[in-house]
Amino acid sequence: MDKLAEKLPPPALNRPPTQQRAPDPGRFRSIDMQPESAQQDPSYQRMMQEIEALQHRQGWLAGRGAFDKEDLLYLRDREEQQRMTEQEQRDGEAAAYAAARARIEREQEAAARAALRQQQTKQQQSKSSHTKGLVPVLKVKAHHSKEQQQQQPQQQPPPAGHPAQSGLAQEHKEPDHKRPRLTGSADAHVAAGSAEPAVQSAGTGSLGQRAGTGSLRARGERLVTRVAEAQDVTIELNNEEDPESTVLYLSGANRPGLLTALSAALRDLGLEVSKAIVETDAQNNKIADKFFVTRREGGKVLQDEEVSNIKRVLEVLLRGRSGPVTPRPKFTTVSIQQDENKRELLYTLMDTYRKNDVLSIQESIVNHVEYTLARTRHQFDDFECYQAAAFSLRDRLIEMWNDTQTYFKEQDPKRVYYLSMEFLMGRSLLNTLYNLGIKDQYMEALSELGYDLETIAEQERDAALGNGGLGRLAACFLDSMATLNLPAWGYGIRYSYGMFRQSIVNGFQHEQPDYWLTFGNPWEIERLIVSYPIKFYGHVSVHQEEGRQVFRWNAGEQVTAVAYDNPIPGFKTRNCINLRLWAAKPSREFDLEAFNTGDYVQAILGKQRAETLSSVLYPDDRTYEGKELRLKQQHFFVSATLQDVIRRYKESHPGNWDLLPERVAFQLNDTHPTIAVPELMRILMDENKLGWTLSWQICCKVFAFTNHTVLPEALEKWPVSLMEKLLPRHMQIVYDINWRFLQTVRAKYGDDWERISRMSIIEDGAHGDKFVRMAYLAVAASHTVNGVAAIHSDIIKNTIFKDFADLFPGKFQNKTNGVTQRRWLAFCNPPLRRLITERLGSDEWITDLDQLKGLRAHADDPALQQAWRTVKQQAKQRAAAKIHALTGVKVSPNALFDIQIKRIHEYKRQLLNVLGIIHRYDAIKKMSAEQRSKLVPRVCIIGGKAAPGYEMAKRIIKLICAVGEKINNDADVGDLLKLVFYPDYNVSGAEILIPASELSQHISTAGTEASGTSNMKFQMNGCLIIGTLDGANIEIAEEGGTDNMFIFGAKTEEVARLRAERKTLVVDPRFTHVVEMVRSGYFGWEDYFGPIMDAITTGGDYYLVANDFPGYLEAQAKVDELYKKPEVWDRMSIMMTAGSGKFSTDRTIHEYATEIWNVTPCVVPQPEN
Repeated sequence: MDKLAEKLPPPALNRPPTQQRAPDPGRFRSIDMQPESAQQDPSYQRMMQEIEALQHRQGWLAGRGAFDKEDLLYLRDREEQQRMTEQEQRDGEAAAYAAARARIEREQEAAARAALRQQQTKQQQSKSSHTKGLVPVLKVKAHHSKEQQQQQPQQQPPPAGHPAQSGLAQEHKEPDHKRPRLTGSADAHVAAGSAEPAVQSAGTGSLGQRAGTGSLRARGERLVTRVAEAQDVTIELNNEEDPESTVLYLSGANRPGLLTALSAALRDLGLEVSKAIVETDAQNNKIADKFFVTRREGGKVLQDEEVSNIKRVLEVLLRGRSGPVTPRPKFTTVSIQQDENKRELLYTLMDTYRKNDVLSIQESIVNHVEYTLARTRHQFDDFECYQAAAFSLRDRLIEMWNDTQTYFKEQDPKRVYYLSMEFLMGRSLLNTLYNLGIKDQYMEALSELGYDLETIAEQERDAALGNGGLGRLAACFLDSMATLNLPAWGYGIRYSYGMFRQSIVNGFQHEQPDYWLTFGNPWEIERLIVSYPIKFYGHVSVHQEEGRQVFRWNAGEQVTAVAYDNPIPGFKTRNCINLRLWAAKPSREFDLEAFNTGDYVQAILGKQRAETLSSVLYPDDRTYEGKELRLKQQHFFVSATLQDVIRRYKESHPGNWDLLPERVAFQLNDTHPTIAVPELMRILMDENKLGWTLSWQICCKVFAFTNHTVLPEALEKWPVSLMEKLLPRHMQIVYDINWRFLQTVRAKYGDDWERISRMSIIEDGAHGDKFVRMAYLAVAASHTVNGVAAIHSDIIKNTIFKDFADLFPGKFQNKTNGVTQRRWLAFCNPPLRRLITERLGSDEWITDLDQLKGLRAHADDPALQQAWRTVKQQAKQRAAAKIHALTGVKVSPNALFDIQIKRIHEYKRQLLNVLGIIHRYDAIKKMSAEQRSKLVPRVCIIGGKAAPGYEMAKRIIKLICAVGEKINNDADVGDLLKLVFYPDYNVSGAEILIPASELSQHISTAGTEASGTSNMKFQMNGCLIIGTLDGANIEIAEEGGTDNMFIFGAKTEEVARLRAERKTLVVDPRFTHVVEMVRSGYFGWEDYFGPIMDAITTGGDYYLVANDFPGYLEAQAKVDELYKKPEVWDRMSIMMTAGSGKFSTDRTIHEYATEIWNVTPCVVPQPEN
């Protein structure tokens, strides 16, 4: 009896008819008959005839007995309930079948869309290559004898059956229970077209019925399914082998995902897999598996109709599987799993990557809502939807990450480890979707669930792991390393609060903690088992062990570094590398002894001191305590990193130290990680008992150093007294390194004490203080030192590192910076991406940016110019909306967008920009109406953060805001000029502003900017640049054409002379006028702005603002003139994008890999499908 029938009330007729009691006379009052004459009455006889008919239809033994009216009513009611139950079953089966078919059609549609996208990107493939690997249509046959065929009932609508991929339990002990369908108000978020109908129908259908007429009891029927020729698969059904279960045999050629799909299909049919025997012949790629199945309520699969249903579902399974499924690679490394059978089983259980069709994505998201976030799937808000979507994406990243790291371990290539204090990653959701090529699928999946992808993406907080160009460069490098399939990892600090969150209150910058981890970070993987002790303070003792001197550091304080991994996907590759960040934890969580003695504060001080290490990026170092915290941060992250790398190397190469330089490369991103040099020496000598000579040889072969500054004052130095206190063993090692290095200098130059003093790692200060020159230590220990732009590399060889370049002429190289064109063009500016792809005929430029040169042939095409202008206008409208939302200032998208967004610093000369804006404002106020009608409207946007201790930069921010307030509230000027300070500028803000920019300012004093990378991002998006010949501007002019830029200002070789002559400079009267406008209080706050004006007048004007002011105004006038000619401006814009190919980090990283690291790609292989 089926489940619905079981819910009926127990029958009143529970005895055979021959044993029924005699009728009660009182029960026939309605027909007013005496008992003795009742059986002679026609009404009674009709009742008995109906009872007999009911008995027969309900399978009772026929017989005439004594019945009463209640018996008749019961039998009528029973038949009606049975009829309704059968109808419900038929309706349920039809609905389930419809839901299953709808689901399969959606999967097939998603597969078709995926295939279409693949076809569009691979136009050169032949027709055969498009069809390769598709699952062939299968023919499922059930063989019966003629007698059995005659007995088979008419076919009913098939039950639900779909190949949802899920895990296969080796021993299934509990049945799956259907969850209730909720209909309350919480259903508001359950969108039409969700997976709910399939869930509702699971377990219903004819397989849930008991055996009755037409049963195949005692018949061992076989069901055979064959896959065409090359992929022969047979599925057989047998009811004779096991007394309690029906046995399904699966044999033939192995195919990824077949077992899990079959298991899911059986469950959807209402069958339980009580036991599974999985046998795989890996050598011949054959399987011979056995499944023991029963109905959900018990019993074998016996009815012909049940077999027919299995037949139909398997046909759906093998014909309608969503695809394509991507098989995961097999690894044979013995250390992973020595038992071959167990290894094969483990591979079979997860032999394909997670599917990326719409339905699979929806299931993944909803699963995380319920099982990870513990929220009801019927109601979750936008932020919870973002978290669930992020977790579902992380699942896919982890698959790739595990396979990549396993393959690296198996192949044992040389690996590069990129050490940086900053990784300004930005948001991960959209970047990951684009890199994996599944943005459209996620957008559709979320839309069907009732959510908008753009709204969901806005829920993500920017990872506060960096400040400016240094951290953004590191993030771009990781993207290119992953895309180029290099065996590489990044290492840094997991800051709890990052730099700071900038808020502008009354025009003043206020720093607030950036609580970016308040609600967790779904992208990271906490590795509590990966932790290392980090030591500070204490003293060093000397011991004799086996006839040699051994130094032992007896630390006074110890914390624990805990690893947090962040998978970094590449574009169009299955390789996924890693960013490992370290968080500081106390070596012991709680001082219980202090707590028990009543010292509650002391009980938690250790925990607070430890966690402070990884709380804030770049703590203010104007105080001794700030300096100490910075040095502790640097040692904390490099010590944990080196311990991690050495541990990994020793696992693969125990005792073989000579091979270390052939397997490990460290890149020091600026001077911050330089403490790694003495730390590696300490690990090799003190912990692994290597001698000095071998340890130093290893150090000089594994370290490379990137310098990011040309300013001598920006080179990091630490007081010797601080290092002796905080890192006593390291200070000893630094002294030894310096002594040996100076012997090398003396060997070449003799007793040139002035040169020796200049090159010494230990600097003698003017007041008797001593400092450790960290940049010099990095240069001495590294096999390669590189600058980050051609002019920068030349400057450092001729200024700050001249003596070292003379001593080691082959050590210095140039590696011009770049940015990843994926995030900074293809992903942040989709309309321009589509336009470029359309014109170039493919999107291969996303991984080969030099192909943008092909746009030059179309630069004069009016149609392209018009489309280009339309794309820019769309971006400006989006930026205008964002500006209004953040600042309340309405700007016109029809005006020229003039943007300068970067760290606030005097040498970057935001001050020159704002003085130019004051001049423009003053000129507009003096214009006639006719003159104003010919003026180009302009929106000026400035954004960036000032370091908390940099008072002058903070004053400049206030000046910008004061001038903007005056201009924006002047009705006489209106939309002719607006000035906006963009608050809390970050990566997400840049992704909106850069595509909208038409003019970008890179106006640092010549010879002060190492490279700059924001100029490259603007160039890629077709923005024209006004700038000096400084940093990468020079190379941008070479690639994009000087006639497509607005260049002004002094040249690098002129700067020193101009500074010397600054006091005698005849200042341009326009400069004097705008300075006086500020001094006079025209914009208010004249006293507060006084030091700014003093710095550029009586203070020497170190950054030559007055010198470059006239040339700057002339360049801006040329901008106005050309902007009035759209065809000229658009052509220049197209040419700038066409010339940006050199500035991809793919090119930069390729040069690092081949010319510095000597590492080669290590591509995770994919088995043929």
